[in-house]
Amino acid sequence: MKNIKPKLIRLFKGGYCTPQIARIAKTINEPSATLHYNIKKLENEGAIKTYKAVFDYKKIDEGFCAYVLIAFSPAEYSTPERIARALSKHKEVESVDLITGDWELIIKVRTKDQDEYYNFLRNVISREHGLQKTKSMISLKQFKTEFISL
Repeated sequence: MKNIKPKLIRLFKGGYCTPQIARIAKTINEPSATLHYNIKKLENEGAIKTYKAVFDYKKIDEGFCAYVLIAFSPAEYSTPERIARALSKHKEVESVDLITGDWELIIKVRTKDQDEYYNFLRNVISREHGLQKTKSMISLKQFKTEFISL
């Protein structure tokens, strides 16, 4: 049988998942039609952005996770969205948040291993203009992700 696992993972990460209507209806004891109507309403209001699979990242070769604190150069203080949007376009970047305190951004990065992470730092972070300094924090073990306890 053909191995399409990489294609499926890419699609699932991009939001190609649907809620399990029958299972949810049974759990909350409501008709599927009522549930479907309410879900569509939440989607149309923008309350539900997407559906996605929650992975065991080690099993899909993305087991290395790091958080990177980023400080901007003074010239970039007025346009933090530019750097945030540029970083968010990379497949390794799982989340980008503007934050308060001594740092302006925190990004969550997932790669296969530390070598790929190093290449990401070298080829993406170090080439982004307007960054003054970064600080990496490596996740040793994750206990909860996407509201799922591991």
